[in-house]
Amino acid sequence: MPKLNASWAARAVEHSSPVQRSRARSVQQLQAITRAARQLAQEKGGAFTTQDLTRQSGVALQTIYRYFPSKDHILLALVEEIIAEQSLRMESDARQLPDPVSRLRFYITRTLDALRDDGDRTGPRFITAEHWRLHQLFPDEMARIAQPFGDLIERELRQGVAQGVLRPRDPAHDAWFVMKLVTSVYHHYAFATAHERVEDIAEHLWAFCEAAFSGVPLASEAPSATATNTQHPLFVCDFRNLRHQEVEHA
Repeated sequence: MPKLNASWAARAVEHSSPVQRSRARSVQQLQAITRAARQLAQEKGGAFTTQDLTRQSGVALQTIYRYFPSKDHILLALVEEIIAEQSLRMESDARQLPDPVSRLRFYITRTLDALRDDGDRTGPRFITAEHWRLHQLFPDEMARIAQPFGDLIERELRQGVAQGVLRPRDPAHDAWFVMKLVTSVYHHYAFATAHERVEDIAEHLWAFCEAAFSGVPLASEAPSATATNTQHPLFVCDFRNLRHQEVEHA
């Protein structure tokens, strides 16, 4: 009996009406699950149960577990969906901007807009808390989930190099560092008290990044020799040792 060509069999299955109906139903169920998870997260943060999810989505518990091995996998999908939506929205909004520098500034400052918490628990505090908890469980997956934002940054850095307006050392590596810096600032102010406006925090962050990529120093004047010495790690250590010796001989 001749062997069935695998690629032919795959195409036949792909065009099978029952397979297509089954696939469409699976997509609908997955969308219902993630939509319900998002609604529950808005109400309860990450404290909702799979029973809550079953009632909210109308999808049977055994079906939910067929797609997601655990509640953490559901939250992982939810965080991925939120970050992907935000990245696509920013990319769309930035298309009207005329050059890579203005788009880069937009991406970096716009990310912090979400710090204006409107009571939505899927906002900064939910994202921050779940980010670090899920990062311990799924570090590689969380790195992949965050990458769309890094890709936006890298693209503008490369275009800035091509136009001669930006000078990153390595666009891919530098985009990764910018992504981590912006994420850290976002996570900090998700919980910490901000003593200045979010707009000002965003502008400080942009000024730092702009100086790094344009080669312009952050300060207009170089620090004095005295200031440099007092900030040098060796000077600090020697100063502490001196104070320690003074206490011993007192």
